[in-house]
Amino acid sequence: MSKIQKALRKMQDQARANGDSERQQEAVHREPVLQRRSVGQHVDGRDETGIRIPPGGDGGLIEVDREMLRDAGYLAPADQERFLAEQYRILKRPLIDNAFGRGAYMGDDANLIMVTSALPGDGKTFNCINLALSMAIEKDVSVLLVDADVAKPHISRLFGIDDKPGLIDLLKDKSIDVDTVVMRTDIPGLRILPAGCPDEHATELLASRRMGKVINELSKAYPDRVVIFDSPPILATSESRVLASFMGQIVMVVCAGWTPQQAVEDALENLDDSKAINLILNQSASGSGSASYGAYKYGYGSKK
Repeated sequence: MSKIQKALRKMQDQARANGDSERQQEAVHREPVLQRRSVGQHVDGRDETGIRIPPGGDGGLIEVDREMLRDAGYLAPADQERFLAEQYRILKRPLIDNAFGRGAYMGDDANLIMVTSALPGDGKTFNCINLALSMAIEKDVSVLLVDADVAKPHISRLFGIDDKPGLIDLLKDKSIDVDTVVMRTDIPGLRILPAGCPDEHATELLASRRMGKVINELSKAYPDRVVIFDSPPILATSESRVLASFMGQIVMVVCAGWTPQQAVEDALENLDDSKAINLILNQSASGSGSASYGAYKYGYGSKK
């Protein structure tokens, strides 16, 4: 049995296990519609949907507004928060163990974790944010959340820092110091690197030697640091495959009842199987009243 088949079998087993609890069905989320369209300009501290956007870059500090994230669908409702928090405690433990040499994967790059998906809309940014928040409360771990989805910088927009210099600026201008673009948050263990200015040559910038130097500096700056990259979907852009080459661990989010199995197989074929590849089955074991989600397209970053 190939590694891909084993991974899919493991996902299927997980789905059956998750189906034992009706409560579990309700607590696992897919990215909301907001995640798959442009947020637009911020007006009076709100986006085009009327959801409040917290100020970013005020003295270099981002205030993490949990109410806003919950309203936007990126945190669980209050009555499900404790249950979902426990799920992320389970998900993060092997990633942290690998990152600090206590797990099965012992690579020097193990503290570099890419969260991705096969296709848009599988819930990668939801999972990326919740993993980062969960890891940030660890006593001996600090987290740098990097918005590497430069075509659709959802994290930068959510935290109101999409107009701030970030990853792409670091790659274009060697005179920029990394510390000047990494932004603090009011969560002591969490910092964020925005995507930065858009660039039509983003793939080439991400594949450059400069990228290797930037990643090395980000990952080695602190001995307790885990660097989590929110990546574009693997089958939608070439940028995600370039990013994956720098990573030690890859977390691929698969949405139950939504992501075609062939897309999962195609995405895994594009990844180096010497890496620590993990699958998260999102929105698993949905009930009979589940919504009809429609069809995917292999396009990303296009403007409507």
